[in-house]
Amino acid sequence: MKTIFISTGEVSGDLQGALLVTALQKLAQKSGIDLKIVALGGSKMAAAGAEILAETTGIGSMGMWEALAYIQPSLKVKSIAKQYLKTTTPDVIILIDYIVANVDIGDFAHTQLPNVPIFYYIAPQEWVWSIGTNKTDKIVRFTDRILAIFPGEASYFRDRGAKVEFVGHPLIDRVATLASREVAREKLGITDDEIAVALIPASRKQELKYLLPAIFGAAQQIQAQLPNVRFWIPLSRAEFQVEIESAIRSAQINATLVTQTADLVLCAADLAITKCGTVSLELALLNIPQVAIYRVSRVTAWIAKHLFKFAIPYISPANLVEMKAIVPELIQDDAHPDRIANESLDLILNPERRDRMLADYQQMRQALGDSGVCDRVAQAIFATFEIDRV
Repeated sequence: MKTIFISTGEVSGDLQGALLVTALQKLAQKSGIDLKIVALGGSKMAAAGAEILAETTGIGSMGMWEALAYIQPSLKVKSIAKQYLKTTTPDVIILIDYIVANVDIGDFAHTQLPNVPIFYYIAPQEWVWSIGTNKTDKIVRFTDRILAIFPGEASYFRDRGAKVEFVGHPLIDRVATLASREVAREKLGITDDEIAVALIPASRKQELKYLLPAIFGAAQQIQAQLPNVRFWIPLSRAEFQVEIESAIRSAQINATLVTQTADLVLCAADLAITKCGTVSLELALLNIPQVAIYRVSRVTAWIAKHLFKFAIPYISPANLVEMKAIVPELIQDDAHPDRIANESLDLILNPERRDRMLADYQQMRQALGDSGVCDRVAQAIFATFEIDRV
């Protein structure tokens, strides 16, 4: 029996973790290895075959002020992980993003279990937004190998002394399994004369407050100008359903909230108005034109700007791949309904701009490596088992 411990958080981490768990289980079966995977994660990882120690999809925020509400849940999660590692010695530890908990868990494991290999798969985006913390040094110190999914991520950590392998981005393989545009539109009942706009406001609780009103305000303006538009909203978390449905009624927009087969919305859309996050890259790989936005509290924005002199080139993963403005990013005060609507209408009505974005998507895709990403990660993990046998 081989045991792998995986730690990740938030909705995107659960998705990435599930893709990896599936690849690990497949390789274990092929190799004749009896494998147990224990994890911090969510329902997708559980469905893929992991035993979940603690549910972490709802523990996450963006911003210092917003993080205060999650201090206690984060401490509890870290305590559960440390208690598990005190009583059980896994054969491998895999950390996926989730900087709030994983830097502490990785540091603890490195000290308490020095002979257990630690992989950081999808390192935190210190390589984009480092503001002088010591987290990069810690990650380099306790990690045996970083499996990087962005070229910039690989270069950043390699330059700082980490052993790094660029594996490519796992969404390349995920999008290959999703429905075609034609099939998705047929299943959703989208007619040929309908303009389908995906609205993707939230996977974190705070985003319902800071992003949803701006996105729905833009949707009202778009609807006023394009009578054949219909909005589609994929539900990321079940607990958001009531609030989003209430907001749809208040805004009086022609919108459908998709609670099942939500991935179809991404495949079928003519345009997406989306929060910045993993979904932005997913849309790019599906060739869906998009406007990406993000807002945090004014307190967080002020602290970041004036105390930490916080400045980043881009925030959307679609732009981070080549550090190039492929999709428009509307951040903080720029994420205003008027601006969002104007950018969206231009992408819908201006074929030249839309075609330019699609061409940039293709160039970006070439920088993300070959398919078979999770299989390569699984093989790198299993290579440590081979060492054990020698």
